[in-house]
Amino acid sequence: MRRMLGALALWMMATAAWAIAPYVHGDRVASPGDLNAAMAQVEAKLSQAGFNVIGRHLPPGLPGHGVVVVTDNVMLGTIGRLGGANIVGAPIRVGVKADGSVSYMNPEYWYRAYFRKGYRAVERSVVTLQNRLARTLGRRGTFGGDVQGKDLIDYQYMFGMEGFESDKNILVEHLSFEDAVQSVRANLERGVGRTAKVYEVVLPERKIAVFGVAFNDPKEGEGWWVKTVGSDNIAALPYEIYIVDNKVNHLFARFRIALGWPSVGMGTFMRIVEAPYIIRDTLSAVAAP
Repeated sequence: MRRMLGALALWMMATAAWAIAPYVHGDRVASPGDLNAAMAQVEAKLSQAGFNVIGRHLPPGLPGHGVVVVTDNVMLGTIGRLGGANIVGAPIRVGVKADGSVSYMNPEYWYRAYFRKGYRAVERSVVTLQNRLARTLGRRGTFGGDVQGKDLIDYQYMFGMEGFESDKNILVEHLSFEDAVQSVRANLERGVGRTAKVYEVVLPERKIAVFGVAFNDPKEGEGWWVKTVGSDNIAALPYEIYIVDNKVNHLFARFRIALGWPSVGMGTFMRIVEAPYIIRDTLSAVAAP
């Protein structure tokens, strides 16, 4: 028994030390024709495999790039048990290009960063999801940069920068969870700040929710900064706004963008230095009563 426990401990330590990439290359779709046709094929595969398609994102300023967003019932149950800000892990994002290439978020990478110290308790669910995605979409290697598993628990791009639990995440406090959901939903429907809703996942019994937001402003939308840091990582989009109890939050962009583009150098990040504040201001308008 001691040997078994020792071996398990060593395996867990080794797993945490592995370098993990944020994205997985999937199989190309057959005869895509155009972006909509390619996305339709990906949506059909995901639906047939039991995933729930909840949104489609065509980022302005990034022609030929799209994202299909789905949920998985088992993972939703896991997130419901974890509660809190872990709701940001509800959407599963799949990038699609007009040439038929497909990529998707690597569950191990993103959930280590989202669930942090709670990851070990739900690792089996994450691995199961990872295997389902691989069977459905293929797995032809990973890309997007490498981060040590142990570093994703408290991920920061650089020392002193914001992390998953930054105070800068909070946007607006409402009187109740219901008021917060209603305000975000209504503001997205009105297109406040040139935004639009891509998806929503609401777990009212836990008082948590997450919305995917399209930034459609031609000058200050997401296209300009994504082109700067690299559009191959399209499965990082869309940006999300989330609700825990009566507070509307976002992941501050010096964390969120860095997590989605960990291999980008500081010189490139300096070229989008205004993006975190544009994103925060836009989402603050979306969150407002």
